[in-house]
Amino acid sequence: MVTATLLTLVVLFESAPASAESRPTLLVMGDSLSAAYGLEQDQGWVSLLEERLNDEAAVVNASISGETTGGGAERLKDLLDRHEPDIVLLELGGNDGLRGLPPTQMRANLAQMIEQSQALDARVLLLGIDIPPNYGQAYRDAFTGVYRDLAEAYEVPLLPFLLEDVALNAELMQDDGIHPTAEAQPTILDNVWPVLEPLLEEER
Repeated sequence: MVTATLLTLVVLFESAPASAESRPTLLVMGDSLSAAYGLEQDQGWVSLLEERLNDEAAVVNASISGETTGGGAERLKDLLDRHEPDIVLLELGGNDGLRGLPPTQMRANLAQMIEQSQALDARVLLLGIDIPPNYGQAYRDAFTGVYRDLAEAYEVPLLPFLLEDVALNAELMQDDGIHPTAEAQPTILDNVWPVLEPLLEEER
């Protein structure tokens, strides 16, 4: 009788769904593009990601509109300690570029965040962005080159341009020409998913 009861408990334990504690945790460190600026929060691509994961992972969205890489670097350690994420998505740099900040400074801040994340065995995904042509080609090349250089140096996956198939489509951009509409959010998620999914598979 005792043996039968033990066997039943083992079967129930092995067939039970993964607990919340065993799910991987994703930490999104971003700016307004990930903070659903101008939209309802549940319309943003991060919320859509959480829906797509269907409780297979926990998503912590620590994105703040207007955030720079400097601000992100200051906040990250506390967030890493608090949430212990398995995957960190770094979507920062756009505001550095729009303010004309030195790409070398942006690189140093992102490098610090990658190193802090990897030190805690978190996988990192870089989500790159571009800036308008009026900033000059030399600055744009240096800016986008930061993401490529970091991805290579730290061996982390990179999505070169988060707003691919969105930024040049006026119908998918808000009136400010900078922030995507609600209709654009599924496309943004579809851009992120192919580079994120392999990291999720490694956590399963």
